[in-house]
Amino acid sequence: MAISDWPAQERPREKLLQKGADALSDAELLAIFLRTGVQGYSAVDLARLLLDDFGGLRPLLQAGESEFCQRHGLGPAKFVQLQAVLEMARRHLFENIQRGDALTSPDETRHYLRTELQHYPHEVFACLFLDNRNRIISFDKMFYGTIDGASVYPREVVKLALKKNAAAVIFAHNHPSGVAEPSRSDEQITQRLKQALEVVDIRVLDHMVIGDEVVSFAERGLL
Repeated sequence: MAISDWPAQERPREKLLQKGADALSDAELLAIFLRTGVQGYSAVDLARLLLDDFGGLRPLLQAGESEFCQRHGLGPAKFVQLQAVLEMARRHLFENIQRGDALTSPDETRHYLRTELQHYPHEVFACLFLDNRNRIISFDKMFYGTIDGASVYPREVVKLALKKNAAAVIFAHNHPSGVAEPSRSDEQITQRLKQALEVVDIRVLDHMVIGDEVVSFAERGLL
C-alpha cells in the first residue's frame, strides 16, 4: 500500500507536522528524506530495509559515497542531499554555541563536538578557541592519526591560539572504537599542552574525548 493511502495521522510528513520531528521513528525520518520508495516498497519500507542493512541510522549517515550508493534506492543525488543536510546541521549547532558563553551551554558544545568528530574512522584532535568571555572564535581540526605525544605538537597549538588571539581553549578528540575513556597518552599530551599554553597566558578549560559518550577531563578532575 502506498503511503498516500495510509490514514493521515500515520503518514510521516503529516505526523511530523502534527506532533513534531521527535515523535517520528528513525525509519519515518529517513522515509521523509528518501521521499519515494522503489517498486514493491513504500518509502518507509525502504527506510526500514536500509536501516537494517546498515545496522542503524548512525552507520548510514556516516557511510562513504561508494558504500552508500551501492544500496537499492540510493545513489549519488541522494548522497549529495544527505551531505548537505548533515553540513547544515553542523553549521546550525556551531551558530548556536557561537552566540554565547560556551561554558553556559555545555550540552550544545558536547553535541557539536560529537557531530564534528564522532564519524571519523581515525583519531582527530581539534581545538575550540575562545575569547576572554568564553565565546567561540573558531573550531579547528589540527592533527590526524593516533593521538599521542608524537602526533600532537604543542608548539603548533600555541602558534594557532596566538594567531586567533584566543584567551582559552577546549581540546577534543575522538576514539573511533566508541570507548571514550581517556588513555594515559591522552592525559600526558593534555598536560604538555596545558603547560605550553600557560606560558602565553592561555587557559585550558577542558579536553573532551568523543566516543559513544563524551568524557570531560574537567569533570573528571584531570586538568
